[in-house]
Amino acid sequence: MRHDKLERELNLLLLLTENHNYTVDDICKRLDISRRNLYYYLEFFRLAGFRVEHCKPYYRISKDSPFFKKIDEVVHFTEDEAITMRQILDKADDNSPQVQRLKKKLERLYDLKILNSVEMKEQMAHNISALYQAMKQRSMVKIIGYSSPHSNSVSDRVVEPFLMMNGNREVRCYELASGMNKTFKLARMQDVEVLDVTWDHEQRHKQLFTDVFMFSNEQQWEVRLRMGRLATSVLREEYPQAERYIEPDGEDDSHWLVTMPVSSFLGIGRFVIGLFEDIEVLGCDEFRDYLKNQINKLYNKQ
Repeated sequence: MRHDKLERELNLLLLLTENHNYTVDDICKRLDISRRNLYYYLEFFRLAGFRVEHCKPYYRISKDSPFFKKIDEVVHFTEDEAITMRQILDKADDNSPQVQRLKKKLERLYDLKILNSVEMKEQMAHNISALYQAMKQRSMVKIIGYSSPHSNSVSDRVVEPFLMMNGNREVRCYELASGMNKTFKLARMQDVEVLDVTWDHEQRHKQLFTDVFMFSNEQQWEVRLRMGRLATSVLREEYPQAERYIEPDGEDDSHWLVTMPVSSFLGIGRFVIGLFEDIEVLGCDEFRDYLKNQINKLYNKQ
């Protein structure tokens, strides 16, 4: 019956949004469904507007999906709110079933692994909260005792933080001393002090964009492709986040158009060269030049 199918779809949706990694076999075993049915449900979710991520060998549904964003606006908590609640529960020192259930619910929905270490959880939570506070107030902070593997040194950094990244494990900042935008890892900070000084260089803040091929850069290029069925299937399977950039090519049901921003030509270049017979580059002269140079390099090695 239809309601039985809907129940399986909802259970799968809940499973894929948990803060866990599940393989195809894990999912099929937990829900007692076949691989064929699982792939059918995943395709249904994609068509419904959910961002199905495949980080081999795991499947999950991104919380950046439009549906979840609407839910977030009403009932969801921000990461810093979840961290604050976890801190309160830890300090309660209460082993009651209610407290334990609340902790489990938070762990299922949020990436709070950084708070599991007894030695680091208080300091890490303090650093995250301080950075969130500074960004909301547009205040500068002093990162105390930052350990840099590049300079092999430990030093204090005065910065303007403006973007939390990678599940609150990194923060994007404008550093006053160097006049550059840098990404700092929270695990390398001894402490964070919010200064009573407002931002003075907001016009220089530059976000670090990460494309679907997982390359990051301050600059982006827009690449437009026309792809056949094979290339489109590979793109959907290997890079699920690209789904939002794929659209049908008019009445031609065997080709699709892709217009997407990229932060580097390395990732998309490997993809296009590997499937060149099924892909036509429609836009981005810089990308065309990059492909020509790569092909010439390959030819000259012969």
